Amino acid sequence: MKTKTKYKNILIIIFIFFFSKINAAYPQNTDQLFEKIDLFSEVLEKIDKEYVSEVDQAEMMDSAINGVLQSLDPYSSYMSPEIFLEMQTETSGEFGGLGIEVSMESGVVKVITPIDDTPASKAGVKAGDYIVKINDVQVQGKTLMEAVNLMRGPVGTSIEITIRRKGLRKAKIFKIKREIIEIKSVFSKLIDNEIGYLRLRAFNENSSDQLKKEITNFEKNNKLSGYIFDLRNNPGGLLSQAIKISDIFLNDGEIVSTRGRKKSENRKFFAKKGDVIDGKPLIVLINTGSASAAEIVAGALQDHKRAVLLGESTYGKGSVQSIIPLRNRGAIRLTISKYYLPSGKSISEIGVSPDIKIEEKGEEFSIDTTTDNQLNYAVKLLAG
Repeated sequence: MKTKTKYKNILIIIFIFFFSKINAAYPQNTDQLFEKIDLFSEVLEKIDKEYVSEVDQAEMMDSAINGVLQSLDPYSSYMSPEIFLEMQTETSGEFGGLGIEVSMESGVVKVITPIDDTPASKAGVKAGDYIVKINDVQVQGKTLMEAVNLMRGPVGTSIEITIRRKGLRKAKIFKIKREIIEIKSVFSKLIDNEIGYLRLRAFNENSSDQLKKEITNFEKNNKLSGYIFDLRNNPGGLLSQAIKISDIFLNDGEIVSTRGRKKSENRKFFAKKGDVIDGKPLIVLINTGSASAAEIVAGALQDHKRAVLLGESTYGKGSVQSIIPLRNRGAIRLTISKYYLPSGKSISEIGVSPDIKIEEKGEEFSIDTTTDNQLNYAVKLLAG
C-alpha cells in the first residue's frame, strides 16, 4: 500500500500543475483525470512488484513521458538532458553518421529518405524502410533519439542495421561505415543541349542562392526548352528556403501557410513578382523520399499550375516542430503547427500526388537518362 501511495503522490506532483490549467477550462474532466492517475499508479505498482527484473524507475518515467509525446504524432519526442546536450554539441570531425532522415512509426525507426552520396544511400537503404535492429539491439521500445544515438559513432567505424522493406519477406542487413555527412545542396547538368537539370538534395541556408546561380549559368549560355527540377529523396530543411525556392519559379500568389493553436503560428507566405526562368516549361520529379520543405515547393508549384509533377507520391511530413527546453535541462520536440498548400490541403500523412505517376525501377534512382526511367520520361516530355 505504501508503494502505491508513493507512486500516486509522485504522479500528483508531476501532473497537478498541468491538470490545474486543464481543469480551469474543463472542470468536467477532473474526476476522469484523477481516475487515470490512480490507474497509472496501480500499473507502476504492479511493475515494481511483479516484473521479472528490477526496473530503473527514473528511466521508466522518461519512457512514460516519451510515450505521451509519441502518442501525439511520430515527430514529437522527449530528449533527456544527456541527449539534448549531445544534440547541441558540435561534433564536426569527431562523430559520423549514415546520412538518413528518420522518424518513428509503430515503435520502429522509419527512413524518410537516404541523402544522396552518403553511406546509407550508397549501401542501398531506401525511403520507407523500417530499421528494426541496430547492430544486435532491437529498436522496438526505444525512443527515436535513443535509436539515432545508437547509429552515431566515430568516423570510420562500421554499423550493422537490419531493415524490413515492404514487398520483401526477408529482412535485409546492411553493414555501413560511418562518415562525416556533408550535403552538397545543388547539382546541375545540361541534357541534350536544351534541358536544364537541377537537383536539390536538401534545403540548407544557401540553397536558393546556389539554385539561382545554376539557373543564371544555364540562361547565359544556352537556349533552353525547359527545366527538370529533381526533388527526389530530398528530406526537406528550412521553411525559409522552401519559400525562396518556390518564389524562384512563381510570379505571385500564396506559397504556403502554417496553422497552429497559437495565433502567432498562423502565417501565410506569398511569392514576389519575377519568375527567374521566365515561364519556361518545368517538370518536378518527386518520390516517397521527398519530404517537408520539398513537399511545400512541389505542392505550391502544382497548385499554381506552374509545374508538372512526375514520379510517386511524397512522404507526407507537413508539420512544424519546435525544440522546447525543460527545467531538468532536457527538452521536448513538439509539433506546434501544420503546413497547408495554397489550395488549403494539408500535407500531413497524405503527401503530394504527382500529375504523372511513374514508379521507380530497380533499387534506387540515378541521374542517368539511360537507366533512370522517371528522368528519361521527363526529358521526352520536354523534348516534345
